Amino acid sequence: MTLAEKLLKEFEQLTEEKKQEVIDFVEFIKTKEQREIETLMETVINENREALEELAK
Repeated sequence: MTLAEKLLKEFEQLTEEKKQEVIDFVEFIKTKEQREIETLMETVINENREALEELAK
């Protein structure tokens, strides 16, 4: 059984309220991951701002 199959099997056994909690948690994880990527990109840009400005000329 794959992880996706196991997840679906377990998910189907939950109440509607618990299913919504699972969905909310997944969305939280995705949002957190996106924020971490954006923070990393901002750090790279800030650390290399001078070089990037030179390349933009």
